[in-house]
Amino acid sequence: MKKIAIILAAIFAAGVSTSLAQTNYVVYRTPHPIKVDGTIGAEEWGQAPWSSPFNDIEGTSKPKPLFSTRVKMLWDDEFFYIAASLEEPHVWGNTTKHDEVIFQDNDFEVFIDPDADQNNYYELELNALNTTWDLLLTKPYRHGGKALNEWEIPGLKSAVKVQGTINDPSDKDEGWTLEIAIPWKVLKEFSKQAAPPNDGDRWQLNYSRVEWLTTIENGKYVKVPKKPEFNWTWSAQTEINMHIPETWPFVTFSKAVKPAGK
Repeated sequence: MKKIAIILAAIFAAGVSTSLAQTNYVVYRTPHPIKVDGTIGAEEWGQAPWSSPFNDIEGTSKPKPLFSTRVKMLWDDEFFYIAASLEEPHVWGNTTKHDEVIFQDNDFEVFIDPDADQNNYYELELNALNTTWDLLLTKPYRHGGKALNEWEIPGLKSAVKVQGTINDPSDKDEGWTLEIAIPWKVLKEFSKQAAPPNDGDRWQLNYSRVEWLTTIENGKYVKVPKKPEFNWTWSAQTEINMHIPETWPFVTFSKAVKPAGK
């Protein structure tokens, strides 16, 4: 315990938000299925609170993200629903083939470890073209884990709505929104947790956004050479590495239907 206390003290001293700071997000039950079309409508999502805004993956001691990112979560008997709003003045995407390396574009990423054992956790990425990459990690890479790209999410629903025009540098966009519905039967596959969850169950998960600096050449977006991507996350990882699942925050599932605006 003393060793853990020393580690946590060092993390907080560095100005990093750990999973402890995010344990207050409650995932409420939706009274009706969500229509997954990329539009985060008030009628469907009004009862779901917005998350805190994303910060740099290394913590709040690093520069504040250039653009805002927030998420919402809901659930019913069939799906775990995720919505995200990504502020972005120039929305672009190139990758169109499923299971390619999506983070070579700007993307949004989901990481879920239902039973918080740091093994057999799920990853899903998608870009503004709604191209997806789903994979299973047997354990973190630093522990010799393997990425199983052949793993799929049967029944996955995802949609993107661009507030502007994608791949058009001639105008300024507002950003893009997305909705995801992941079937519980898939999340149950490698988990000891009940899925759908019981009232009060806590799951460990995190979200990430990859953002590249771009310039415009011949009417197209081009990544700025030799500039690394930005990594913005819901909860900080202490280093540029999403695969530290023990630092992911917990969310609590509630069978209550929260009235909109409450």
